[in-house]
Amino acid sequence: MEKKQTAVEWIVDYIKNLEKYPYKTIQELEDQAKQMEKEQKQECWYTAHQVGRFEGKGIAEENWQTFEQYYNETYE
Repeated sequence: MEKKQTAVEWIVDYIKNLEKYPYKTIQELEDQAKQMEKEQKQECWYTAHQVGRFEGKGIAEENWQTFEQYYNETYE
């Protein structure tokens, strides 16, 4: 299985290997890294919810908000 890159690993790799990649503006790099980070956090969020279900703690019982609510309140 191929190891996933974190957003930080991806942007460092991009900077180290600029000659291999098409030109992107700083804003494009920032947007892409933020999107990657959001997707990684979302994957973790859903995994945590699944674990909670296996332990008999559903989302409703824990009064958890949705990932989008959490992300927007925390990061936006």
